[in-house]
Amino acid sequence: MANSRSFSPHMVLSVGTQVVSLKEVRGTNGAILHPKGAVGVIIKSPVDNRHAYMVRFLDGFELAMKRKEFAIRKQYQRAGFESRAAALDEYNLRDCVIYRCVVGSRAFGLAGKDSDTDRRGIFLPPADLQWSLFGLPEQIESPETEECYWELQKFLTLALKANPNVLECLYTPMVEEAKPLARELLDMRSAFLSKLVYQTYNGYVVSQFKKLGQDLRNKGAIKWKHAMHLIRLLLSGVTVLREGFVPVRVDEHRAQLLAVRSGKLKWAEVDKWRLALHKEFDTAFADTKLPEQPDYERVNAFLIRARRYMAEEGGK
Repeated sequence: MANSRSFSPHMVLSVGTQVVSLKEVRGTNGAILHPKGAVGVIIKSPVDNRHAYMVRFLDGFELAMKRKEFAIRKQYQRAGFESRAAALDEYNLRDCVIYRCVVGSRAFGLAGKDSDTDRRGIFLPPADLQWSLFGLPEQIESPETEECYWELQKFLTLALKANPNVLECLYTPMVEEAKPLARELLDMRSAFLSKLVYQTYNGYVVSQFKKLGQDLRNKGAIKWKHAMHLIRLLLSGVTVLREGFVPVRVDEHRAQLLAVRSGKLKWAEVDKWRLALHKEFDTAFADTKLPEQPDYERVNAFLIRARRYMAEEGGK
């Protein structure tokens, strides 16, 4: 496997590259001088990989070797990790999903006949995978089916930072699956709400509206759907600070938001609405009863409890 992973028929290795022999190194009399796995250094490179390299071993012995007869030392050392990581790819992490919900236009009440169904959620792997030397992906995605699932710790971290996409997962009314740990998480979702919502939402909207303005000046057009969702995000942020929950459905503002998406509202009108919402957001921030920071201790205790459950019960 080391051979197949390290071999490239196109790249010519440079002088000074450390390599590992994939065969026994024999002298001119046929005697074995070095076992398979011996380390050497390339001292002369060919013009292409069809010809031999000259490799010098630690005792000074030099041998002409074809590219398939040795591996780059760094790649050789990584081979075990790579092969195990490849094996992990065959493990169906979707079986570890503990929470699945629908977000996006369908959850907001803004879906059209051609709208996708965006599914998001959380996966919690068994302890042996979580503790594995080879690690786990922070999220698993399927662009074909518009699905994305975060590993529990990553999800909690994003929620604590007031990531709007993640907070909406906790408050969407369209929950398709919630195992006991996920239901416990939903019951404590207010622990993630804090004044950080103001900074996170505001910062994102300001930067994205700046880009939209640049697109309008440079290209003469913008993505109106993106503008609509930025307005929706400000509306949501105002409600979070005033009422202490994340609104997902936008029934009250649906008609006006759809007018933005269709381009019926001129850019000046959309920007005026955005600036007015920023002022509302400022006022809501000044008056909010939300804490300065989310409840890190409560969330951390939940994560430890979830990890312990997977270790002691095997997730069964």
